[in-house]
Amino acid sequence: MAEAHQAVAFQFTITPEGIDLQLSYQALNQIYLSGVRSWKKRVSRMRNSLIKGVYPASPSSWLFVVIAILATMYMRSDPSMGLITKIQQHLPLSSQGQTMVSALVFSTLLWLSLILALRFCLKLLLSYHQWMFEQHGRVSNVTKVWVTLLRLLSSRKPLLYSYQTSLPHLPVPPIKDTVSRYLQSVRPLLTDPEYKRMTELANHFELNLGNRLQRYLKLKALWATNYVSDWWEEYIYLRSRGPIMVNSNYYGMDFLYVTPTPVQAARAGNTITALLLYRRKVNREELKPTRVPGTVIPLCAAQCERMFNTTRTPGDQTDVLQHWQDSEFVAVYHKGRYFRLWVYRAGRLLSPREIEYQIQRILDDLSPPQPGEDKLGALTAGDRMPWSRMRKQYFSSGINKRSLDAIERAAFFITLDDEEQGMRGEDPAGNLDRYAKSLLHGKCYDRWFDKSFSIVIYKNGKSGLNAEHSWADAPTVAHLWEYTLATDAFQLGYTEDGHCKGDVDRTLPMPQRLVWDIPSEAQVCISLAVAQALADDVDCHVFPFREFGKGRIKKLRVSPDAFIQIGLQLAYYRDRGGFCLTYEASMTRLFREGRTETVRSCSNESSAFVKALENGEAEEQCRPLFRLASERHQNLYRLAMTGAGIDRHLFCLYVVSKYLGVESPFLKEVLSEPWRLSTSQTPVQQMELFDLKNNPEFISLGGGFGPVADDGYGVSYIIVGEDMINFHVSSKHSCSQTVSNTFVSFISQLDMSLLFFSTTGHVKHLAGKDCPLSLPCSNAHSYFGFL
Repeated sequence: MAEAHQAVAFQFTITPEGIDLQLSYQALNQIYLSGVRSWKKRVSRMRNSLIKGVYPASPSSWLFVVIAILATMYMRSDPSMGLITKIQQHLPLSSQGQTMVSALVFSTLLWLSLILALRFCLKLLLSYHQWMFEQHGRVSNVTKVWVTLLRLLSSRKPLLYSYQTSLPHLPVPPIKDTVSRYLQSVRPLLTDPEYKRMTELANHFELNLGNRLQRYLKLKALWATNYVSDWWEEYIYLRSRGPIMVNSNYYGMDFLYVTPTPVQAARAGNTITALLLYRRKVNREELKPTRVPGTVIPLCAAQCERMFNTTRTPGDQTDVLQHWQDSEFVAVYHKGRYFRLWVYRAGRLLSPREIEYQIQRILDDLSPPQPGEDKLGALTAGDRMPWSRMRKQYFSSGINKRSLDAIERAAFFITLDDEEQGMRGEDPAGNLDRYAKSLLHGKCYDRWFDKSFSIVIYKNGKSGLNAEHSWADAPTVAHLWEYTLATDAFQLGYTEDGHCKGDVDRTLPMPQRLVWDIPSEAQVCISLAVAQALADDVDCHVFPFREFGKGRIKKLRVSPDAFIQIGLQLAYYRDRGGFCLTYEASMTRLFREGRTETVRSCSNESSAFVKALENGEAEEQCRPLFRLASERHQNLYRLAMTGAGIDRHLFCLYVVSKYLGVESPFLKEVLSEPWRLSTSQTPVQQMELFDLKNNPEFISLGGGFGPVADDGYGVSYIIVGEDMINFHVSSKHSCSQTVSNTFVSFISQLDMSLLFFSTTGHVKHLAGKDCPLSLPCSNAHSYFGFL
């Protein structure tokens, strides 16, 4: 708000009598209050830096150490073993002053040493991961002692980033182990001659070039906080020159059955407020650190740092993530026009009702788009190099740069969509698919795909988001979105007529319309061709599975995630007649700045089970194969989470080889293999916010993403409560062999209907006949919260 008033705060006129200075005291007051808010934030950051800097101790513990040292000295004892006396010799003070100051110096040094020791102990404890591989009910004494010590050191209430410096670094796996696991993962996909050839390539790599590359990688691991994350962000995301729409960005959906209000402006008001309240918690570090559910084990929170006030800017060779410390406005798009909406006034956050009032002003604004403005967002949807050239040529100075800065420096981006979406009407399933496509790509020009995330508010009050992928992974955005939906529906709420609660200050200035001067030659270059072809090609299908869910699956002591992944293998086999390289995203946030690792879900065990089932083998043969496949999948997931995965290690070895200018046939072939089945689970992290027992209709649909391979599927799923699993399946129309609806039919009819629990605890088929599979309860145990 201060920036908006700054131009009119000081006005002066030069006259023959001198300078006539006019001051706008209201504007000066706005500037003053905004400055006070900024200084309060600086003080808060300094305070938080001190608190998290001494964690797991507290700042007040310094006083206890000082009192203890002084009390010991008062009793004629020297706890410093002569150090206090040596400090006294270097202090130009009186005798009494020397004693006091030297005691304070020694106490402070002792306190800092104790803090370093505690943090070192905490880091050692967080480096222990054997607990994850122990069976349920058979916890070792070592793990019991470890849990006790970890709880003791974590007893103080931490801030969001308190654990960051205590998290261990991601280890570099032995190259022998990585190569061995890789060969195991591709065995079900290769014929005997192909496997023999790949084994020879792998062994030659391991014995020759691999060891050289490994030494460089270990050197980086010693120097860098995380040996993977910076290269992963740069080479996988930022250096990609193709469109990020569909190919990289992903979406999140609103509630399935409920729309809290049909008033578009009101839904926008509460949603914006909830997001800004979340930002306030992040800035103040008031959010609880994310933990492995059901434990005290913290996960890395580094991805939260660039959640707001962040945009991806295009470059010729690589894009750049730009992050600003703060922003007091959001950018809004409506019917081809861009607006800057200030959300703070006099240092306070506007109320939801005031934001609704401002949004309604934008909706009521009938002014037409300026030349070239309406399709401007298409630049962020197409190839990166044309966008980079356009930005340098037409948006690097003048009024266009100022307007572009307003979008890029905004806290986030809002689209007021003029369509209605959701599961509604006579074709709820088809409308749900169209809802997913709308969030994934929209009209290709009515989203700003470069922003860290964009919120979409539809005409009928439905909402959703589209998130850029380079700055963070889906669980971080999902945590934000869960908080937003819950705060909107249960805390902020609406009046009986669907409007936001609160009062309105009607002296609020109008939202600022952004002004552009786009020449005709630039307007011609704003093309929808690439983006529109990509959007038209993608096929999305959303499938809420309601027959059963996590509750019944866990009665078998089987991991629900393993159950679903084995089901997806069976669905793909029946759809395509074979197996494929399968990607399941796992997190590595047990380590500092950790992001993801790949779980290669298509294993020897899962393929053996699928083949046995399809060949009509007896239940006695299928039963142990299913159990082995489930246990194998869980073990692969644990290895990925604890830094012993395959793909990130091989990726980094490949990057090192490129820096050294050497070619590796093995790495080149590994990195070129297509992921025809790319899967990801969206974990529900804050189930307590929704209370599904009392509010069963407030079920989230989760989100999805586009297919990774042109001839493959993208499958996202979310396990909601005990009785529901939502699937999002995507593919491309241009590949006749992949049809999302067909794949979903295999999931619904064959996978998820494969197992049903009888009263004896064994498994039966839902289709009315006995299944050739019966599985008694096993000791398989899931250690991750959504398993």
